[in-house]
Amino acid sequence: MRILSGVQSSGKLHIGNYYGAIREFVRMQADGEALYFIANLHALNSVRDGKLARELTLETAAAFIALGIDPAKAALFRQSDVPEISELNWILGTVVPKADLENAHSYKDKIAQGAAPDFGLFAYPVLMASDILLYDSDVVPVGKDQKQHLELTRDWAGKFNRTYGEGMFKIPKERTRDETATVPGRDGRKMSKSYANTIDLFGTDGEVKKQIMSVKTDSTLPDAPKPLSEMVSNQSTQPLYDLLKVTFTPEEFAAIDAKWKASGGAPETHGYGAFKKTLLDGFHTTFDPARKRYAELMNDRGELERLLKIGADKARNYAAPVIARVRSAVGL
Repeated sequence: MRILSGVQSSGKLHIGNYYGAIREFVRMQADGEALYFIANLHALNSVRDGKLARELTLETAAAFIALGIDPAKAALFRQSDVPEISELNWILGTVVPKADLENAHSYKDKIAQGAAPDFGLFAYPVLMASDILLYDSDVVPVGKDQKQHLELTRDWAGKFNRTYGEGMFKIPKERTRDETATVPGRDGRKMSKSYANTIDLFGTDGEVKKQIMSVKTDSTLPDAPKPLSEMVSNQSTQPLYDLLKVTFTPEEFAAIDAKWKASGGAPETHGYGAFKKTLLDGFHTTFDPARKRYAELMNDRGELERLLKIGADKARNYAAPVIARVRSAVGL
């Protein structure tokens, strides 16, 4: 089984990236041939500073390794280190209906949020489809917000196969990620760099503390039971509760949950500030080993580049037969 996924290097990685994707990538690298890429071509839609783009790419690579991706097991590589991806992006795009791109949820959502309607944003799903199809991927883990992208990939692969011959592209299967994948941000909306509501994995201790202490809460008094979380207009009404739930094991969270629902507690044990302190402690327990390893990797850029080259060589070996049969089919 060949598994493929990736993460954009468009900003600092946050705990939503970990619980929503990277944690599962680590688990899946033992399930088959895993390919994980740093989507630095996709990131060009939002990062318009070359020096920053290079730094974010290396930070993302260091984060993947620090959090458990093993370059000896999985192919970890930069998207831009596989030139075949840009060629396939164009070839596949020749059969993609314009209406599919106009109706893509991600495009409409980004425009609604004020993003410029540039070609890169408009054609983003074609590059994503090319990422999937270039390596004969069998399984693609996706969250709810990416399901349409995979559906489009399957549709376009089928259209290409009907046009140029069955078997040109393998039709990938979806694996829906555990929707602890939908991690709330500090304001209750989905955690996202775009919303500036993240808790960063590799920020300084001071930055992380400030972010956690700014998680939105209501005015419930410390000695009263806290309201439970609800989803209203796709936003969590109690992001602190949901963040505690995703950070701790079910057994650990059971004690936190009991305290949350209890009445008569003192501010230092039952106030929202106390629960934020618990969340901060849980963050450090979970991520401090990875944070230490990340710092070591960022101080050895040569080793990072070596590991990324190994991953790119693996990826290009997977891509070679696919691009060869596609080029032949279309007459190039």
